Amino acid sequence: MEISGSTVLLTGATGGIGHAIARALHARGAHLILTGRRADVLEPLAAELGGRALEADLGDRVALERLIDDAGRVDILLANAALPGTGRLESWSIDEIDRSLEVNLRAPIVLARALLPAMLERSSGHLLFMSSLSGKASSPLSALYNTSKYGLRGFASALRTDLRGSGVGVSAVFPGFIRDAGMFADAVANAGVKLPPGVGTRSPEDVARACITAIERNRGEIDVAPLALRIGTIFAGIAPELAGNLSRRMGAEGLAVQFADAQEGRR
Repeated sequence: MEISGSTVLLTGATGGIGHAIARALHARGAHLILTGRRADVLEPLAAELGGRALEADLGDRVALERLIDDAGRVDILLANAALPGTGRLESWSIDEIDRSLEVNLRAPIVLARALLPAMLERSSGHLLFMSSLSGKASSPLSALYNTSKYGLRGFASALRTDLRGSGVGVSAVFPGFIRDAGMFADAVANAGVKLPPGVGTRSPEDVARACITAIERNRGEIDVAPLALRIGTIFAGIAPELAGNLSRRMGAEGLAVQFADAQEGRR
């Protein structure tokens, strides 16, 4: 799909990855509607890029409906917002579980449902969902995050099949460990989390480039990770038990504990 001249609704625009995506879209000539929970971050970015800032908490169903009404016509949805979901299940309250699923899974689905009819009427549009390699391979102490990201992958894949030939494209992007912004970068900054030797990272700009490629070429799925991590993810999908045993031997559980401790206050 042609990005230039299109109106893009970008959720999760307040974080570093959201900023990189917004700037990449702006460079392609998009008209931006930026949304997130922090108006103090959204408004300067919108002013810089000539877009609109719509403060909204995607975990609030009333606020989500208001966002849909206020956004108006949207040609491209880029559902980037997400909450961390680490920690043992029994450590989560029911309210925390509901909020995680509301933001990470329900909100992107509802946004797509709301925007899709007009796109179908125009025979033009694109829906992009930010999943994660955690949506392709499970990891310790991440049951809720895996759930939402696996679900988002399944939704995007099935919706892409349903919309084939309609003029409306559907994509999912799968970042691995992203340095300098996002959940991994926060865990590094706040808790000194370190990856095992040989596990590489990618940048927010790499994620942004993947989003541009997915939209312009209507790619179904794009991974944003070093080759070794992508191969490991494929292996985990084929032989999950064996992959899980290997990852535990490589210290995955210790890393997961560090992540969970770093992110507990962000549920």
